Amino acid sequence: MPGTVLLVAASPLGKGRLVDAASVLPVLAAVPPAVLSGTDTANVVELADPLEPQAVLTRLRAAAATPGPLTVYVTGQLQLDRREHLPHLAMARTTPSTVRYTAFPWHWIREELRLRPGGTTTLVLDLHADPDSWEWLRGRPLDCGRGNAVYGRIAPPPSRRTVAVPAYMRAVATILRSGHRPPLEQLHQQAMSRIARESSGADLVLAVPGPGSGDPHADIAAAVQAGRHADADALAARHEQAAVHAHGAGSQEALHWAEVRADLAMFAGDAVRSCRTWLAVAGARLNAGQAVDAPAVEAAVDRAHHQWTQIRDQARARELGPALARLRETVPGRREGALDDVQRRLAGLGSSVGS
Repeated sequence: MPGTVLLVAASPLGKGRLVDAASVLPVLAAVPPAVLSGTDTANVVELADPLEPQAVLTRLRAAAATPGPLTVYVTGQLQLDRREHLPHLAMARTTPSTVRYTAFPWHWIREELRLRPGGTTTLVLDLHADPDSWEWLRGRPLDCGRGNAVYGRIAPPPSRRTVAVPAYMRAVATILRSGHRPPLEQLHQQAMSRIARESSGADLVLAVPGPGSGDPHADIAAAVQAGRHADADALAARHEQAAVHAHGAGSQEALHWAEVRADLAMFAGDAVRSCRTWLAVAGARLNAGQAVDAPAVEAAVDRAHHQWTQIRDQARARELGPALARLRETVPGRREGALDDVQRRLAGLGSSVGS
């Protein structure tokens, strides 16, 4: 089965740049796609200094939907947004005051990759942290999602007026240019050995191997890829019921499986059921006391909104629209004009927010 490779090199333009991320892309691009992927054949998508986080999200979402092995190479710098203090991958237009709107939230990676079968996704990372991000990382790991293999390093902030080079990713690319891809653990160790002299010794080393057999997400993903959508939903429903019995209806475990079922409805082309489920998840998270700008709450409302726009049955759209509009009043999200979009579409359907 062909593999998919996503190359992302992102860093701000101007004085906020900590690392010349895009400088490694020519070296990576010289590596045969099959070697980058570790498969017989592979498709490669390259994003060099992207301007908009939504552009990265679109490419990541498309890559995550492919059935074969996925390898994501990310080079860039981490910055925290000032409201939630969560890590973001800085984009070309990112400044310290605009991180929330111009950078790529790191938790989007976890969200987009969560339904992939365990053992099919690898992230290779060469990241530089700004001072705030570095302090944040001292007390918590960078969450790349369960079931994903993660290799690389996070470097501390470089000295002032210095733009660092992505030495780890350059070493990985140089090794791979030989045409041979060693096992990921060996590739990682070889790259770390090559940059030992250049490193400050303070790097955070990332080495998380992928999971072994028995992952229910793998079984669900296999059913989806085979077109057995009802079987996939039934399996997820069983896990959701078990989570409700064991942990409660509002638990993270139960909400996780509800989110899986919302995505499964989307894959099955049932936008109504997907939208309704996302609305319920968002409401449950808010009722549990989660903040209106918490990543999981925003993601649930954003996905409900997107699925609502895919509903072709006007009566069903009118039925779900007012609930979405009320949620949008509470959870405006990161995209400007989201509530206006719902209200405008509702008006076109001959409904109103209060109906």
